[in-house]
Amino acid sequence: MSNSDSLNSKCRIIIDAMGGDFAPQNAVLGAVQAFEEKKDFELFLIGKEKEILRVLSENKVSFPKENIIHAEDVIEMGDSHPTAAIKSKPKSSIVAGVNLVKEKKADAFVSAGNTGAIMATATLIMGRIEGVGRPTMGAPMPNTSGICTLFDVGSSVDSKPKHLLEYAIMGTIYTKEIFGVDNPSVGILSVGEEESKGCEVSLAASELIKKTNLNFKGNVEGGDILKGTVNVVICDGFTGNILLKFGEAVIPLLKFKFKEYAEKGLMNKLKMGLVRSAMKDILKDFSYEEQGGVPLLGVNGICMIGHGRSTPKAIKNLVFRADYMYKKNLIKKFESSIKQYSHL
Repeated sequence: MSNSDSLNSKCRIIIDAMGGDFAPQNAVLGAVQAFEEKKDFELFLIGKEKEILRVLSENKVSFPKENIIHAEDVIEMGDSHPTAAIKSKPKSSIVAGVNLVKEKKADAFVSAGNTGAIMATATLIMGRIEGVGRPTMGAPMPNTSGICTLFDVGSSVDSKPKHLLEYAIMGTIYTKEIFGVDNPSVGILSVGEEESKGCEVSLAASELIKKTNLNFKGNVEGGDILKGTVNVVICDGFTGNILLKFGEAVIPLLKFKFKEYAEKGLMNKLKMGLVRSAMKDILKDFSYEEQGGVPLLGVNGICMIGHGRSTPKAIKNLVFRADYMYKKNLIKKFESSIKQYSHL
């Protein structure tokens, strides 16, 4: 593993083989899928080597053995104190993987493991981009008119006005570079569109964002996320995480209702059969697998966090997103824009 910092080189991506509810199986198979489908990056699996090799053998798939990095410890999904877990398990796949990015021996870290531990490790070891007070996680939300990204979706439960400004800056860059939206519009989630409505934090954040050259549209309501009224919606992590988890529960509910409807009789079953293919295509836009997971923005390195239940397909798409972020040189772009507004 070289120490090259050049963007002309391939992105070196570390995949946490021990992260997720179905590790190492899904993480390893996702890495294999990514490696086979698109080889213009370098992939490394980190975790318990024997378990990684067992999964490869049992599934009759291959992965370069020289790209398997042994890490003897695992931070479990149930470890409730991330900082304590980091200190007690310094040789875990998460800590060792993030350290490789810190040491410039890798360019990105991908994991479906313990979210709190990943965030804490990335923040403590990679460090924050200069000027960033608090990193943020963002998620794309499907809607009727294009793309809408939501920041923050759970990196912290509360935020100060300056943090919301940072989310707006980084969210704008991410949405522009990753989703190809020219001059993304930004709104702050509130209880009404009127400028006077909102809590103290959102009102103060609005005043800060107005002083930038961001395409700021003021307050937006919850329904505007699905309408696509703006491209970037900003809120504190407490609110954003509730929104994200609620949205993720909609698809399982719809699938349950469709199944319930079909089971009421043969005619209903025939009707559902006729539209099954169309519904599958439509609901695809709502699937977390397509995006893979969420980026942790504001740390000094690329860090992608997947769902604990990530499938191999989700892991593969996490890898693709990390590679795309690297090719777009997002860390430098965040750094430059944050510095531009450091006086606010």
